[in-house]
Amino acid sequence: MRAFLRRSRFSRFLLAGGVAALVNFLSRFAYNEVMSFRLAVIAAYITGMITAYLLSRIYVFERSRHHPVKEFYYFTLVNLVAVAQVWLISVGLAEYLFPSVGFTFYPYAVAHAVGVAVPAVTSYFGHKYLSFAQRDG
Repeated sequence: MRAFLRRSRFSRFLLAGGVAALVNFLSRFAYNEVMSFRLAVIAAYITGMITAYLLSRIYVFERSRHHPVKEFYYFTLVNLVAVAQVWLISVGLAEYLFPSVGFTFYPYAVAHAVGVAVPAVTSYFGHKYLSFAQRDG
């Protein structure tokens, strides 16, 4: 397992993303105590995004050609696309699809878990080619 994680950047990305997704998912419950589900999904996403940036920068991608501030800027741009996916899927499932089909087993938790999982692949390529783009040469 260790050798696989050392060889495969995508597997390290998925592991770092999994930790960040767990932070995202669990923090939503805390945020939901003080704000609506719709806002809690966004706040939790930001918490997870910062976690993902730090883990990706340390464990996944080599030093990029960008200054860390610019790197975080690009990281944020990629995540704006991802947060739109997460929000639309989470809210769409929890507030529209699940009620219409009678799904009642923790609908907000299930909807948010599905929403968090969706952008894994699109985010990887965005971060590989934009946020953490390698130096030339």
